[in-house]
Amino acid sequence: MAGEIIHLNVGGTRFSTSRQTLTWIPDSFFTSMLSGRISSLRDETGAIFIDRDPKLFAVILNFLRTKEVELKNLNLSPLRHEAEFYGITPLVRRLVLCEDLDDASCGDVLFHGYLQPPSPPLPEGLDKQRSTSTTSLDVTDVVRVVGGSVVRVSETGAAAAASRSHSRNSSLDSRMCHSRQGSLDLRTRGHSRNSSADLRHSRTSSQDFSRLKMFDCGSSSTTVIVEPLRVTMVRGHHNWICVAYLHFVCCFRMKDSTGWHLIWVSPYMEIQVERIAINAKVLNPNQDHSNKMVAASFDSMIRLWNINDDGDCREIGVFNLNVSVDSLFFIGSQLVALSQTGKVGVWHSMTQHWQIQDVVPITSYDTAGSFLLLGCNNGSIYYIDMQKFPLRMKDNDLLVTELYKDPSNDMVTALSVYLTPKTSLSGNWIEIAYGTSSGTVRVIVQHPETVGHGPQLFQTFTVHRSPVTKVMLSEKHLVSVCSEYNHVRTWSVTRFRGMISTQPGSTPLASFKVVSLEDLDPQASYTAGNDFGPFGEQDDQQVFVQKVVPETDQLFIRFSSSGQRVCVIKSVDSSTISAFCVHECEGSNRMGSRPRRYLFTGHTNGSIQMWDLTTAMDQLSKEQKLSPGGPTPTELVHLLDQCDLSSSRSSTPCLSPAPSLVGGLPYTQFYNKLRTCHLASSSQNINSAAQDTGEDSEVQASQSREKSGYTEGASNTSTTNEKSSYWV
Repeated sequence: MAGEIIHLNVGGTRFSTSRQTLTWIPDSFFTSMLSGRISSLRDETGAIFIDRDPKLFAVILNFLRTKEVELKNLNLSPLRHEAEFYGITPLVRRLVLCEDLDDASCGDVLFHGYLQPPSPPLPEGLDKQRSTSTTSLDVTDVVRVVGGSVVRVSETGAAAAASRSHSRNSSLDSRMCHSRQGSLDLRTRGHSRNSSADLRHSRTSSQDFSRLKMFDCGSSSTTVIVEPLRVTMVRGHHNWICVAYLHFVCCFRMKDSTGWHLIWVSPYMEIQVERIAINAKVLNPNQDHSNKMVAASFDSMIRLWNINDDGDCREIGVFNLNVSVDSLFFIGSQLVALSQTGKVGVWHSMTQHWQIQDVVPITSYDTAGSFLLLGCNNGSIYYIDMQKFPLRMKDNDLLVTELYKDPSNDMVTALSVYLTPKTSLSGNWIEIAYGTSSGTVRVIVQHPETVGHGPQLFQTFTVHRSPVTKVMLSEKHLVSVCSEYNHVRTWSVTRFRGMISTQPGSTPLASFKVVSLEDLDPQASYTAGNDFGPFGEQDDQQVFVQKVVPETDQLFIRFSSSGQRVCVIKSVDSSTISAFCVHECEGSNRMGSRPRRYLFTGHTNGSIQMWDLTTAMDQLSKEQKLSPGGPTPTELVHLLDQCDLSSSRSSTPCLSPAPSLVGGLPYTQFYNKLRTCHLASSSQNINSAAQDTGEDSEVQASQSREKSGYTEGASNTSTTNEKSSYWV
């Protein structure tokens, strides 16, 4: 009966209303419940019990009565969630519209540009089967890898495989998120706990398979869903950026009046790209900068290309470091490849010569001008002057010189060099800050008048109880990060005539944490593409980029000196951010233009989005108000809803970053055994325990490829064979 009185018990609070009020919206929770299509429970008084929030239900019931809703002092997101549960479609539509008022596909004032993904190159064996007019994989392509060869499967097979992926009984993990673009995004979880892909549904439930490939590996009949256009790394140099995808790289160039353009796409590479580097100002014999160099590494191999401004490409060669490449970068015209095992590979653009030099196992590095400084596990800091490409005449080796030895012989796990401006008063005063495996931070200086006698110890800080993973010495600040919760300590630096001064010396400035959940992804490039910084020139304010969870469309930008929040970046198309970097682009040729700092974010759909950090910092300085640091508790809980912590390495998830960030240490395997602990109690305990497990650790290290060991601005990488999800 329409006039029947219905008594409800919602979360312990009693409500009474009419059947007509509850059922005027068809196909809702209430029509199904009152018609008997879904079962219901009753309390001792006979009222229908609903185990939901009574406060939000009161708002929904008032809407059913009056068709109006009062949003004052209400959080829209929980209310929308409840309205969706009850199936109150008119209310859901209103709330969605209210939530989208501040969101637009054009972004906010900080959004600077959107670069469409390139057409991926075809594998060498596959492109011969395609017409010359087709340059990319079809939407329905399913590629099978059988015995190392690539075979294209028919569109029918692709459709069948795609339909199978939507089976309710499949191993896919369905997670709901809301995207303005309304696309279905299937993500590879690699070695995840349940080997499942992540299904994300949009408000319109439309499907987009344009980024999907499937692989059937060997005879195991295992279908692997991959994203051929997932951005894994972004690197910038001057007005060029280099973007790495799983099996190819490409370059974009910014022109003064026409903006960014896709210039070049590499050939398809069978092995996944792990490191990239770009040099946009290669000095040629003609004394021009028309040629650029791009390098990509996979395992121990390095491919190097020469590219001109028009996109014409010439492959210079393929080089072998003989061990896995952990860092790849340019110093001037020299390409440098480093391995934590203690190998340095150098290719010189003028001599066209590739050379490998064995050194002590490397645990950190930094560059300053033409100098390459190496922090090693024996407590020493070595340097190589790349400008002269120094060779010892007797045996043609690189000239590697020991610069400093740590007084405690602790491993140098983080390194930062600051070159003061050359003046007639101070000469060239070199300052070096470094961190050790025992948590000590030291500052050493090289006086112009003491060249030849080595740097002198200037200051020592023992505020960290865990190994130091990052350190940065700039004009105004000293910043250090340890492996406990990414704990950051900062000091203000006093200078006199550009030189660091002891009066009053370095004074403590801030203490905060940059908490970040790390995805144990099988891709060796994950940490390389998601390094949180600090970013920026040493004579300017630097920033951290905090990515709280691996699968997110938000980044928190914070000052490295104070931890203060600069801004929050949110993807304009709600796609997941898979890689990022901060790069300062040169100003245009117009008078008065200045370089601007941009954040480049790479996404799982292959796009690149650009954000103007210079504007963000200018706005913050004008407002002169205290802003929060990282995510607030409410923001953090919302972000953690996007990932599963139930199978973390410890019963209470440990919020420490990867101990492998201290990498390259003989103790790496021992630290891995401590991942269920919050922190090591002291360096002495670590040393004694590592000695007890020495032989076992070496055997394990030889069996698994641990890509850690670079704690400076280079790529920190950690891979594991264990099947687990996230840890902080």
